[in-house]
Amino acid sequence: MLHLDAFLNQLYDNLQASREQSKGSWEEKRVRQLAGLTESLGAFDLPQGDDAGFDPVLLERIELEDVIRERVEFSTLGGLRMPAYVMYSSDAAGRKLPAVLLWHGHGIGSRSLVGLQADGTPKQASRKRTDNIALDLARRGLFVLAPEVVGFGDRKLERDLGKDTEVKSSCFNLSVSLMMAGKTTAGLRTYEAIRATDYLATRTEVNTDRIGTMGHSGGGIVASLLAALDQRIKASVVGIYPNTYRGSILAMSHCLCNYIPGILNHAEMPDLLGLIAPRALFIEAGIHDPIFPIETTRQAVQFLSELYQKIGCMDQFDAHLYEGRHEISGEQSFNWLANKLKETN
Repeated sequence: MLHLDAFLNQLYDNLQASREQSKGSWEEKRVRQLAGLTESLGAFDLPQGDDAGFDPVLLERIELEDVIRERVEFSTLGGLRMPAYVMYSSDAAGRKLPAVLLWHGHGIGSRSLVGLQADGTPKQASRKRTDNIALDLARRGLFVLAPEVVGFGDRKLERDLGKDTEVKSSCFNLSVSLMMAGKTTAGLRTYEAIRATDYLATRTEVNTDRIGTMGHSGGGIVASLLAALDQRIKASVVGIYPNTYRGSILAMSHCLCNYIPGILNHAEMPDLLGLIAPRALFIEAGIHDPIFPIETTRQAVQFLSELYQKIGCMDQFDAHLYEGRHEISGEQSFNWLANKLKETN
């Protein structure tokens, strides 16, 4: 009799062998993997026709030293409303700016990306680059949209809002409820991200041919799956998340929102990241990250490097593995993203 660990390893190995035996060109495999990803995420109906309006509301507009920061809200799907921060240069009037969808990870929500604390008050002055990522990107000439990911911040379930226990997210309760309906949290967040891209395209300040995305940790899965499914995303930064499922998500306890039932029938995580090709992709990771181990991050980077080289677009892929744990760097990725979006045709 096999021990349980051996049973699970055998199950994984059999699925991997089955995927590796699949025939066809890279393009044909890509089509199959996209179909498998869509199936595994669960069905979410994007609004059509008269129901596709955003009904946007401006909640706040503040002119800071050299940027404008807005808080907006708009409709996504199924009656849901998504609040988001907008940040762009004060001197952007009359120009069409390259734009980026910026996704936060686990924590206080979108306020963490615009220099605010959970209660909306400014963070104390700091020299850390990552205390206000939206500001850094806006100062590089980008129009930034930083949505509140469902399950965090103002978008937690009512049972989790205002509790003395300071529930950090609604990921668990949201995920089990969606799974029981044949859907996933990753799917809901991805399709909301597509709608956020639709909203971004309505902004008169945005050059719709130059849209990118950036996300780290829990935001990394949103950024990567959005870019995989939406060809409008021309450049992507995915940080402190790229790995293999075997080396990270399956190797230790992670938030339930990371799990996509059935996905290993179709793809491993590097395969899903490869769906972004041939469009621009930048991977960043801390070499001492305890929950996305660097050994298997290197495997993902190697896979992607070989893929981009094979299809003749190695200049569209780069990576930065830096001294750090599960933390954002931005040392190379901020400039990379701005430059890629500005050079996009």
